[in-house]
Amino acid sequence: MANVVVIGSQWGDEGKGKIVDWLSERADVVVRFQGGHNAGHTLVVDGVTYKLSLLPSGVVREGKMSVIGNGVVFDPHAFVAEVERLKEQGVTIGPDRLRIAENTALILSVHRELDALREDAASNSGTKIGTTRRGIGPAYEDKVGRRAIRVMDLANMETLPVKVDRLLTHHNALRRGLNQPEIGHDALMEELSSVAEAILPYVDKVWKVLDEKRRAGARILFEGAQGTFLDIDHGTYPFVTSSNTISGQAATGSGLGPGAIGYVLGITKAYTTRVGEGPFPTEQDNEIGRHLGERGHEFGVVTGRKRRCGWFDAVMVRQAVAVNGITGIALTKLDVLDGMDEIDICVGYELDGKRIDYLPASQGAQARLVPVYETLEGWSGTTAGARSWNDLPAQAVKYVRHVEELIGAPVAILSTSPEREDTILVTDPFQD
Repeated sequence: MANVVVIGSQWGDEGKGKIVDWLSERADVVVRFQGGHNAGHTLVVDGVTYKLSLLPSGVVREGKMSVIGNGVVFDPHAFVAEVERLKEQGVTIGPDRLRIAENTALILSVHRELDALREDAASNSGTKIGTTRRGIGPAYEDKVGRRAIRVMDLANMETLPVKVDRLLTHHNALRRGLNQPEIGHDALMEELSSVAEAILPYVDKVWKVLDEKRRAGARILFEGAQGTFLDIDHGTYPFVTSSNTISGQAATGSGLGPGAIGYVLGITKAYTTRVGEGPFPTEQDNEIGRHLGERGHEFGVVTGRKRRCGWFDAVMVRQAVAVNGITGIALTKLDVLDGMDEIDICVGYELDGKRIDYLPASQGAQARLVPVYETLEGWSGTTAGARSWNDLPAQAVKYVRHVEELIGAPVAILSTSPEREDTILVTDPFQD
């Protein structure tokens, strides 16, 4: 029985929330292993919509353990607020339902402020990245710089002042350079002490918890955030997030060895979207793009920002299949393409007059890419709500089969609406 990693194969927003929720019914443990509260997942369960940004998708289900792994950067105040929102919806989160890795780095107000200050300065110079301004990048910087405050530090207020001073030595120097007032020691201590009592009951040695669960035969689902091409190493740098978003991070960001991972499921939208700045070879800044955005309700869960929309890019998804070791894909939002006369798929690029079959790492080269398209016949019928292949129009099936051929990976799951039951299961990843 395979433990499963779920990752996005594009630039995020592929519909991971629904698929993870759908799979979580088969799982015993759901693990977040990277990112922070900059990534939103929308779940629709029994007609009720839940919007999550930090908590694993499994928390809305009874009898499942959810885990926030050490690869996440953790905003304690955002956590408390999200738990309270779920409580108002009838979902009570307690330590029996959720564990937080003791070695997880914290996101604090100094990180959020620095993120915003930098983005504002970059906007003025025309070099902005398009961050969510939630402090994700600065928190990861402090983690790598070995000055982060970690969740476990909240348990010992006597040793915390020295760590706060070390953090502020760095941040106040930056703030002086940005002509901003310094942060006081007492203010940051108060920020930390005010939330410690709410966080500490959830803290645990997650690596040990997961090892014990694995040895007991539990089915573990690793839930990724963002997408492959927002990966700090493998994405469209510098227009990326600050963590590794690919499947290999599931092991590093949870403390469970890579040998425990049996199946990698790549969530893949039937067209392409992107939020924020950066290259987008198949973007349709025209009526087609507006149609896809309106039909697909393409607005960010966390930020509300309108997503850029374009045709399916088989080149980048094929590259994602290789980088992640994707076993099968979950193809989402096929219904958004219903009623289109013709549908284009990018099957290659031209770079400076030469045909290539990969997404280059160079920022300059990415900006010069010209997509090469194949045009497929659309379909007049509807795929919305389909729960078997027989419910799909013939041309829709042809589209799906051609996508499989182009990317070199089979469709394991086909999603035909936001409702979790509107799903066609081809291969159960947990039984692979």
